[in-house]
Amino acid sequence: MFKNSTLYTPETTLMHIRNDMSICQSDYPIDWYQEEFIPYAQEYQALPDRKLTTVLAWMTPYLKKAQDHFGERLLLLAHYYMGGDIVRLVEQFGGLIGDSYQLALMAAEHPEKSIIIESAVHFMAESISILANKNQQVYITNPKSGCTMEMLAKDFMVEPAFLDLNERYGAENILPVCYMNTSGRVKALTGAQGGAVCTSSNVKKIFQWALKQNKKILFIPDQHMGENVAYWLGIKNLAYWPGGTAGAQYSLAAQDSKTLKQFDEAQLILFASQCAVHTHYQPEMCDYWHNQGYTTIVHPECRNSVIKIAQHAGSTAFIWDYVVHDRAKTKRYAIGTENHMVENLKQYCNGLNIEVVNLAEAPKKENEKGIGCGCATMSRNDPPHLVALVDLLRQGKTMSYNEVKAGDVVNEFTGSRNRLPTNDQQWVIDNAKKSLQMMIDITEDRI
Repeated sequence: MFKNSTLYTPETTLMHIRNDMSICQSDYPIDWYQEEFIPYAQEYQALPDRKLTTVLAWMTPYLKKAQDHFGERLLLLAHYYMGGDIVRLVEQFGGLIGDSYQLALMAAEHPEKSIIIESAVHFMAESISILANKNQQVYITNPKSGCTMEMLAKDFMVEPAFLDLNERYGAENILPVCYMNTSGRVKALTGAQGGAVCTSSNVKKIFQWALKQNKKILFIPDQHMGENVAYWLGIKNLAYWPGGTAGAQYSLAAQDSKTLKQFDEAQLILFASQCAVHTHYQPEMCDYWHNQGYTTIVHPECRNSVIKIAQHAGSTAFIWDYVVHDRAKTKRYAIGTENHMVENLKQYCNGLNIEVVNLAEAPKKENEKGIGCGCATMSRNDPPHLVALVDLLRQGKTMSYNEVKAGDVVNEFTGSRNRLPTNDQQWVIDNAKKSLQMMIDITEDRI
């Protein structure tokens, strides 16, 4: 992607999956569901099998009732990383599938939709909520669906970096850029200081804008994407602020002169959290598939050593389009990204005589673990969660546990939600919207 272009816009947002595909999804223990969802989970687990046709037959009556009740007000959304059952049902009922950039714009682009239900991770739902109109309510099917990268870049972990860097260099000389995989609070910190959000589809373009501002760039997170964009754009001097709880405890005052010199000379400072899925991929996996005659395409969250070997790198939307249209004219593709998407792509391409494998299907080293089904937290949005939420909303239930507001802090283990007071919530909305709008304006060539 980035070898030939700066931005990719897919031809369509819908991802078509055939009814005969299988589901890569394990059943969850009943006590993992919120209380109101348990009857739906019990119905689901009593189904004779997990074939998509079986699951869809169970889900469809619930979704049809909700669609009849809400009419044009209902919008279902899912990310490319969701399992094929959710993708197929969302599509079947007029919903939309997209990458994180596309999903963020959905509420604003569809003002007639007042009930928006997202099957993806929490930061995506929060971004939709921030850009939503006041008459729109945004829900997530499972609030426990977090993101490992975002969990290691919470606002309390990131704020010390802002404070220390601003104190040492002046806030006017620090330009924050935050990845979409961050909370609304981090996006607000970014917007309050004149920065922008980026996604895997526009990261190069956002950084080209940032470099023109002649400031130190603070990128929050991810470490690997930051290293990759530095590689693509020729940024040589990098410094690292540790991710996770170590980031909350880190301070420039405690660093030695060598480390401070690195920060002083750095053009790009990386907050070093990472994606647990994409760090699995290794350069030798690319080598193996190249030798087998496959075209390799990886996500920009992969390690820089993988990016250098792979033939193409791009967002989920880019990967989907590139493969289904066989743009390399090879009919054989090895993909380095979340495995639900790879499985969806593999199933779809069976009918196109295009062979798709996961990059991680290369022979493993001794004692090396496989990649499994992919993003475990994204997978928490299983069929019973979608069915239960849609049906309970149809019945007029409030469902405040699932409603997403700007600035919410969710415990990914318990699902408990802490909500800001109205004034603080508005501060998050106003400033997070600034960083998101800056991203949109740069991406759409408005500035």
